[in-house]
Amino acid sequence: MQRRQIEIAAALAGLALWAPRGALALGLNELGAAETNQGLKRALEQGAVAAVGLLGRPGGFLDNPQVRIPLPGFIADAAKLLKALGQARQVEELEVAMNRAAEAAVPLARDLLVNAVRGMTIADAKNILTGGPTSVTAFFADRTREPLGLRFLPVVTTATRKVGLAEKYNRVAGKVSGTGLVKKEDATIEQYVTRKSLDGLYFVIGEEERKLRSNPAASADAIVRKVFGALR
Repeated sequence: MQRRQIEIAAALAGLALWAPRGALALGLNELGAAETNQGLKRALEQGAVAAVGLLGRPGGFLDNPQVRIPLPGFIADAAKLLKALGQARQVEELEVAMNRAAEAAVPLARDLLVNAVRGMTIADAKNILTGGPTSVTAFFADRTREPLGLRFLPVVTTATRKVGLAEKYNRVAGKVSGTGLVKKEDATIEQYVTRKSLDGLYFVIGEEERKLRSNPAASADAIVRKVFGALR
């Protein structure tokens, strides 16, 4: 473990050689490997924890138009007709249940996100520090989407199985999955909500990342301010 930490620190010290801008190279050289490593990891962990806190509470998805999970596929297309046929309540129940399911599932992501930071490789550090404005988002999605999907699915299933319209969606979607009307990954309401929950989570992590990059002085952590200030 100690050897791994030394290797990562050494790589971070050399990131200036890969940096596309002279100012970035100078900033990272002045900071030193230890500070850069520490600041990067703190920033990543803080962004992930903040996203979980924002979304994993009542209204985290339902009251946020940027991540609110809409009705899936043909149910969204048929919503007006369903309401006209007296099923407005069922339509609303389904949409609320989907978003409540996402809010219940997101807190389960915290430890996997934090562990992803702690397992950061030399290549990861390079890509994050010299990548584009969504490099952190891409890092977390690549490392955690599959295991989080497995973790979210049972929670989502429990939250949606009592909604009658969800069962109807599953019956119809299962028959037309792969025909173009319904994506294969959305063949059940549970799969759809799980996917959209993760999309929302990574989106908010990306938003936290962009805030930090654009205004590092706003961070309460001195080492984060110092490291990300050097990247500007």
